[in-house]
Amino acid sequence: MVKLSELRQILERQEETWLSPYATRSVQASRRRFEESVARGHRQEFAVDADRILHSRAYTRYIDKTQVFYLVEHEHISHRVLHVQLLSKIARTIGKFLRLNEDLLEAIALGHDIGHPPFGHDGEHILSDLCQTHGIGPFLHSIQGVRFLDCLEKNGRGLNLSLQVLDGILCHDGETHLERLSPQRDKTFAHLEEELRGKTADPELSLKPMTLEGCVVRLADTISYIGRDLEDAITLSLVKREELPPEVAGRLGRTNGAIVYSLVTDLLRHSFDKNYVGYSPEVGALLKQLKEFNYQRIYNNPRIKEQTSKIEALCQRLFQRFLEDLDQDRRDSQIYREFLAPLDPAYRESHQPAEIVRDFLASMTDAYFLRTSQELFFPQPLRAGFI
Repeated sequence: MVKLSELRQILERQEETWLSPYATRSVQASRRRFEESVARGHRQEFAVDADRILHSRAYTRYIDKTQVFYLVEHEHISHRVLHVQLLSKIARTIGKFLRLNEDLLEAIALGHDIGHPPFGHDGEHILSDLCQTHGIGPFLHSIQGVRFLDCLEKNGRGLNLSLQVLDGILCHDGETHLERLSPQRDKTFAHLEEELRGKTADPELSLKPMTLEGCVVRLADTISYIGRDLEDAITLSLVKREELPPEVAGRLGRTNGAIVYSLVTDLLRHSFDKNYVGYSPEVGALLKQLKEFNYQRIYNNPRIKEQTSKIEALCQRLFQRFLEDLDQDRRDSQIYREFLAPLDPAYRESHQPAEIVRDFLASMTDAYFLRTSQELFFPQPLRAGFI
């Protein structure tokens, strides 16, 4: 009977012969803490990371976090869980043709948006303003994703993910337009901590992933949402398909499927056997034009911002309420019962109250945020037999 550990050795030898010279080998994975069970087990290092993210509590919360359109009752509008699944599939497809490490691609893709608060990027901007008002610096979901996975999961022990995965999550930045990206190799955990501090101090600081796989996820992030967001906007009658810029429609296509296929095909043709990933100048320019169209007609459309001021007011009230609960040691508060209770006491000792509130609010799903606001700030009917 074959030993599973021997099968792992076979897979690692196959990586040496099959993967691109620019790919990351599984044996290169670096963790803060050595784990003998991982080192001796049958699963390769980055496969372990992907499984840990998939089974984390933070990943479970993807199911009810907004992608773009919040407070919309429609069965066919994307949530963040679908986005990360689409990204994982697209990244692995690219990785297969470029001979990159598909386990590493999957782990970064599944974890890249873990740090998003409720209500998408609007929720992120609202929470960031509150964090800066309370003197703890801006809020960025890329940093928060590392914080959740590295410091808060498993009751505050963290998942002990590899450096390459955490780096990919920190550096994903799918909103910035890039036509070509190459890795900044030879990072360490000290570099990761330095980049976390630098990004907090300057949210505009540009970070480059340490692996080519991280570069792929960063570009594939845009591929996974740009056409899908367009389809959602068409479903909601925000735009019409024929309103797409003619040159974009003619070269990239008018549907999500066509756009994804065109972008992936071009990227593969211009990235094969290269130490970078990128598009042709023509397709890169058209992608930028499509992104500008989406921002103008979809992301900044006043019709999807009608409830934003209400969300902002509720977020301000929740932030202040939970600060008061911590200050007055109200042990029946949600922040104690549903956030702090399972965490190691060292977490509270090492964080300011505003940082604790930030982490709690960022962990909320859209529905939990609204339910908590309802319970705290709106009259509740008395249950039968209460009087």
